[in-house]
Amino acid sequence: MFRSFNLKTFTMSFLLLITILIGGIILARPFDDSQRATIDVDRNAQVIVDLSIEINAPQETVWRIQTGIDQWPTWQKNVSQARLSGPITVGSTFQWETHGLSIVSTIREVDPLRRIVWGGPAQGIEGVHVWTITPTLEGVVVHTTESWDGPPVAADPDGMRAALTSSLEAWLADLKTTAEAGTSAL
Repeated sequence: MFRSFNLKTFTMSFLLLITILIGGIILARPFDDSQRATIDVDRNAQVIVDLSIEINAPQETVWRIQTGIDQWPTWQKNVSQARLSGPITVGSTFQWETHGLSIVSTIREVDPLRRIVWGGPAQGIEGVHVWTITPTLEGVVVHTTESWDGPPVAADPDGMRAALTSSLEAWLADLKTTAEAGTSAL
């Protein structure tokens, strides 16, 4: 009996030790981007536009231009004014005007050099805008997805989709031109 008790104690101790070690390994493993909680566009919105462009410029350059909100009017034809209130961080807001529409957006997520999400209401339209910047051998791929919902969108979803698509295509083209021109463009 003494021997079996020791064997049971040893077995239980050994299993406990293995469990602790495995748990420690799992908890100690490096953080992986796939584990990061991310904010997405409204996948139930009436309009969702999803576009990408390849840009032959360093990721840092593209990020600096895209997040240099106060400078947007200097390189985007369709943005007449933009002003960031605070740093590029979750909760900061910025006011901007595009196509005569005044917008106040709130930054909802920031993953420096890789991803920024903002959104907010503008004249009855609730928008969420996700930008990702992914390095490639030649530069980056910039991917943008934006959702629009609300009464104005419900009244003309096809027209709103066309307007948003045109606006984002222009934004991506302007970003590409500016980034590929280098620092002399700003």
